[in-house]
Amino acid sequence: MRAAFEALRPRQWMKNTFVFAGLIFSENLGNRRDDLLVLAAFAIFCAISSSVYLINDLADIEQDRSHPTKCRRPLASGRLSPAAAVAMAALLGAAGLAASYWINPGFLLLAIIYFTLNLAYSFVLKHVMILDVICVAVFFVLRAAAGAEAIAVRISPWLLICTILLALFLALSKRRHELVLLEAAASHHRRILAEYSPYLLDQMISVVTASTVVSYCLYTMWPETVAKFGTPNLVFTVPFVLFGIFRYLYLIHQKDEGGSPERIPFTDVPMIVNLLLWLATVGIILYGR
Repeated sequence: MRAAFEALRPRQWMKNTFVFAGLIFSENLGNRRDDLLVLAAFAIFCAISSSVYLINDLADIEQDRSHPTKCRRPLASGRLSPAAAVAMAALLGAAGLAASYWINPGFLLLAIIYFTLNLAYSFVLKHVMILDVICVAVFFVLRAAAGAEAIAVRISPWLLICTILLALFLALSKRRHELVLLEAAASHHRRILAEYSPYLLDQMISVVTASTVVSYCLYTMWPETVAKFGTPNLVFTVPFVLFGIFRYLYLIHQKDEGGSPERIPFTDVPMIVNLLLWLATVGIILYGR
């Protein structure tokens, strides 16, 4: 049971918190019905994403055995049988999609797109240069869009742009970490890594980093944003975004971290404090009135 639960990758469920973006920035946080719907959406995406993780681990079982850390995964290490993984993946995927219909048809459509695109990524798209990291970013956008669809609110296009840029930043950073960690053996673990180099990834990260900061700044100051929230004060959250990105770059380049983006917000104290301060500031600005 422990191996089965570990194979679901519960640590990566944090990625599904992007479904809460629409709830928070639509100022509906605290509405009991909407809160419950988004919590249900979060649980559904956890089930669907875990189904995909199992399928991905089944597809990559041989490559994972040659990785210094992924070799300890339940399937790669032999602690979980492929038959059990197939059964779990089918059950979670079917349950997640069935529950999606209970929320609304629009949410179901986004869940189907998310699941289908993940399958395409696991078997084909992750082997296509640049498209592999773009797919990872699109997964985050689908999460945010699904969360908004669950409560039938319109999510700002600027927020979607910020989401995809931030996700690209994390995906490119992870690719760089894998390339530096595995060195000559990188292409044996993941063929697509042979197409990248640390220099190329650093150039891409630089472009995405600047774009993320500029997009978030524009979002906070955009007339439509100011009119929607009735205040220009969202701009005061920009310093926390800057610190978070710079801190992450520091961890990548100076501490050789970045391989597990979902762990850093729970293990790096400055990042934890910064995230809490950002959330508190957003809460005060949007709900303090």
